Amino acid sequence: MLYLAQVHKNEFLVQSELRLLARQETDNMWAMIPEEAVILLGKGKHLTEKLLVLVELSATGEIEKIEDASNWVLELVQKYLTTGISPEFLRQEAERAEDWRQNLTLQNQDLARRTLELEARREQIQALEEALKRDKSEAHHQDEIDS
Repeated sequence: MLYLAQVHKNEFLVQSELRLLARQETDNMWAMIPEEAVILLGKGKHLTEKLLVLVELSATGEIEKIEDASNWVLELVQKYLTTGISPEFLRQEAERAEDWRQNLTLQNQDLARRTLELEARREQIQALEEALKRDKSEAHHQDEIDS
């Protein structure tokens, strides 16, 4: 699994450690790690203090790959922040989408109601047509009896 981490020096153990900041959930979705999660780099592995890195961890928590996150951060800035996509913009778009969804749901409910009303009217018209046919038939039959 891929994590965004920051390098810190562990003075007590005299070695560097990675503080995990966020975890990749899907290609475009990351979750912040609220609690402090730390992975020791091991003796002999030194990285610049406060450096942001992308770290790939195995299922057992072993470090598989570490790379500087500078290019990744710059790509995020280029993709999202230079085009005006901000958290506020995304929130507004999510609200618009939710409003649109609710409006479509209301329209769908109204359409379903109208369909039921039309079906009920059609059945009423059919019943009236049948009653009219019966009345005509009975009247015609009565005319034959009277003549």
